[in-house]
Formats: sequence, C-alpha cells, structure tokens
Amino acid sequence: MSETAIRIQGIHHRYGRKAVLCGVDLEVPVGSVTVLLGTNGAGKTTLLRLALGALRPGGGRVEVHGLDVLRHTRVVREQVGYVPDAPDAPGWMTLRDLCRFLAAHYPTWDQRHADGLAGQLGVPTRTRLDRMSKGEGMKAMLVAALAPRPRTLLLDEPFGGLDPLARGAVLAGVFSALRDEGTTVLVSTHELDVAARLAERVAILAGGRIARAGTVAEVLGQDEPARVPEALEAALAESVAADAGGHP
Repeated sequence: MSETAIRIQGIHHRYGRKAVLCGVDLEVPVGSVTVLLGTNGAGKTTLLRLALGALRPGGGRVEVHGLDVLRHTRVVREQVGYVPDAPDAPGWMTLRDLCRFLAAHYPTWDQRHADGLAGQLGVPTRTRLDRMSKGEGMKAMLVAALAPRPRTLLLDEPFGGLDPLARGAVLAGVFSALRDEGTTVLVSTHELDVAARLAERVAILAGGRIARAGTVAEVLGQDEPARVPEALEAALAESVAADAGGHP
C-alpha cells in the first residue's frame, strides 16, 4: 500500500448556519497528482485551506505526512506549498520582495530555483503585484509556493487568468518537474480539459462529501485520453444530481 501524503477523516465545516463539508474522507497518496472537482460553492477552497491548517474544522482530523495540521501547523506549512485562487500577498510587493520575505520562514527556500521558475514562466520580478495581470499574479504565487521545494503542493484553481501559452508552460514544464521530484499535488479546478491532462487520481466533491475518488480509470470506468474530459463532466453531473436527489 502506498504511503499517504494527506489524510482527511470525517471533516465537517460550516459558515454560520450553512454546512459546507459534512464528513469528508479523502486520502492523497505520496507523489500523486490528484484533481479535486466540484461545482462553485462545493467547498473545494475550504477543503484545501483545512488541509493547510489555515482553518479549524468543526469536526474531524487532517494529517499531512503523518502530522496533525492543527498540532503541528508550522512544521506542516514548511512542507506544503499553497497557491490560492487569487494572489493574497500585499499589492505593493514585487516578486523579489515576496521572495525575500518568505525566504526567512522556510528552511528549504531555494532562491536559484525561484529565479529559474520566474524566468521559465515569464514572471516579472520587479513589477508590483497589483500592477501584474491576473495570469502574472497567479504565476508569481506559483513561483513563491515552489521555491521551498515543498513535499506537497495545494493548488486552488491555479489556471484562472492564464493564457493558453502560459497554461501549456505550466503543464509541460512545472508539472513534469514536480512529477520527477515526487511532489504530491492536490489541485482543484473546474477546467475539465486541464484536469484530464493532469490527473492521476480524481476526487469529486458534492453535497459536502467526496462522492467518488480513485484513479481516473476507477472513477470513470475508462481512461481513454480523448474521452476523459467528457467522462469527467458526466461523472461530476451525476454526483451533483445524486446529491440533489437525496436533498429535496
């Protein structure tokens, strides 16, 4: 049995009176690329932030590389890279500023790696973040997340705002390197064609629970590359419909 990088057990979370996650169970194997699918508002961002230890669940437990994220938050964050769905660094910072700030907090920070990624992805290093395009901002966050060479990477809709060329560079270059280094990746996205190109494993979040999870072949019943995007769309629609049928 493969080692588990992220283990989520019975996680509950609510915002006010609204329950968003209702007993989520999910295991992400070490070195895998797992795509988290769900409709807008399904709780994908919440689940990633819980895995980072940035939110406290209403119930349940999250472990990353065997460590409880609430008891060992600092150690976990040193091992986990996180790219939010929108840049969350102060707008006045440049990528150089951001790197200088973060380097002091990560023992494994590799500035040469950051510089190489910035060049590969075409990220300006002396432009303020609030003056970057949305795509440039997302790529800057990706550089910052990868610079410490994390064991695990959490990506929340990382392709929003990326033009096709930039998206291709990320997919072909960055993810290839991550696979070579054995980095575990959990990525949420609504872009099914991208999910089909990335996913080794799929988890579908619907009705506050993981409706389906496993390898692409296990979840879809087939793994023919040309048919994976439409099969993912069908699987997501079926999971959402099943939840709606159970919750009139």
